[in-house]
Amino acid sequence: MTVTINGNSLKIDELVNVARNSKKVELSEKSWKRIEECREMLEKKIEDNEVIYGTNTGIGEFSEVALNAEQLKEFQKYLIYSHAAGIGDPMDIEIVRGAMCGRVNVHAKGYSAGRRIVTERMIEALNRKITPVVCEKGSVGACGDLSPMSQIALAIMGEGEVFYKGEKVPASVAWKKENIEPLVLEARDGLSIINGSNVLTALAALTIYDTEKWLKLQDIAASMTLESLIANMKPYDARIHKLRGFSGSQKVASNINRITSESEILADENKKVQDAYSMRSTPQVAGTLRDTVDYASSQVLTELNGVGDNPIFLTEDKEVLTGANFQGTPVALPMENVGTGLSMVAVLSERRLNRLTNPALSAGLPPFLTEGAGMHAGMMLSQYTADALIAETRILSHPAANQSIPAAADQEDFVSMGMTTTQKVSKILENCYGVLGIEMMAAAQALDLREGKMAKGTKAAHDVIRKYIPKLEEDRPLYKDNNKMLEVLKSGEIIDAVEKEIGKLD
Repeated sequence: MTVTINGNSLKIDELVNVARNSKKVELSEKSWKRIEECREMLEKKIEDNEVIYGTNTGIGEFSEVALNAEQLKEFQKYLIYSHAAGIGDPMDIEIVRGAMCGRVNVHAKGYSAGRRIVTERMIEALNRKITPVVCEKGSVGACGDLSPMSQIALAIMGEGEVFYKGEKVPASVAWKKENIEPLVLEARDGLSIINGSNVLTALAALTIYDTEKWLKLQDIAASMTLESLIANMKPYDARIHKLRGFSGSQKVASNINRITSESEILADENKKVQDAYSMRSTPQVAGTLRDTVDYASSQVLTELNGVGDNPIFLTEDKEVLTGANFQGTPVALPMENVGTGLSMVAVLSERRLNRLTNPALSAGLPPFLTEGAGMHAGMMLSQYTADALIAETRILSHPAANQSIPAAADQEDFVSMGMTTTQKVSKILENCYGVLGIEMMAAAQALDLREGKMAKGTKAAHDVIRKYIPKLEEDRPLYKDNNKMLEVLKSGEIIDAVEKEIGKLD
């Protein structure tokens, strides 16, 4: 499969395929034409000595410093050198590849004015799996992700380091082995690579993709727990949620009803009139996160296919506009909401876990889901682990998007901190996978202890769990189970099994 990029229709799953699955990239012919026409316009303006920010002027606080003809080419090299100022461990390869894919899509729109060869080299790097080594920290999300994008540019120039065939090597070595000459930058080329929020947007896209899977797993986990606790299912009646009107709530309720349908356990008439909030408000809480993710996804898609650059070169109007389309806030703020929502729904999961393990709340299940209470502690400590993850997740939910620190002698006096936002939301999601996995293992244990036939959907999930994690007959170290469950959740096998039984989940 090859992903064809045209500047207008890049989807999140396509970016994920390029980033994670090394799908090849090609540019549409119309895009190449737009790139070439835009470059021709820039070169004409340079010949006419028109003042253009970042081309024949310095940048940031030095934007009023004019560059002469001899300085134009050298300036782009020094621009990259000075801006490659990150710190820390290397970013995951998938994030860097996603950022490169997003930047190629910006170029494809034909407003960036870099030479054709700049985009060609970025595509070559993607298709030949030459991935720049990029430090995790250093971006404030305006003017875009300057520091990490500069390390990408550095590698395209044949400098710095790259991951190539499973090793970290000098970029010059990788290009030499591929028989490709490193790129020598000319006027505007460097800035055309670095001046956008492409790294934070790529990480946001990857996180959105994984969150959408997690949301389905949340509905499966909730269904297993509700069945285990012999829940009153009236709160999931479609009419309740239709009357309020929220889309996400209706989807969650629908999924839970389908997953738990035909359950003999839930047919037990010995039910409470009303269950606790952690049980009956799952559609309202998890549904709100769904609606939040939908909005964040739309913002990420807009950013992926928008003109995220500065200056912007309008070929038809023969005009150059300087603005702030590198600003990361349109992605950062929605992602803050996703992170907060994830932490909330994870708390809901932990509270359901508490009801499974607490004999005063579990509708007759043995203490901590062990039949040898006293001699065995069962899943008592599993809740401790979930609580540790919840505590960290709450701390990470503190907003970064409002933490602007002025930079560049106050020329850049408001920044988005979008990279910090997306990085912490990614960590929040990782913790949430852990919490959900522990709830699902507890629910599987509880279902083993119940009499009666499980629902089709919950049985499908239960069977996958038992394929990898045996019933807890007597105490054993649980860390292996926890880590294995994390792998199983991320693999998508549980979702596939449930959907095979009941059809696609919303």
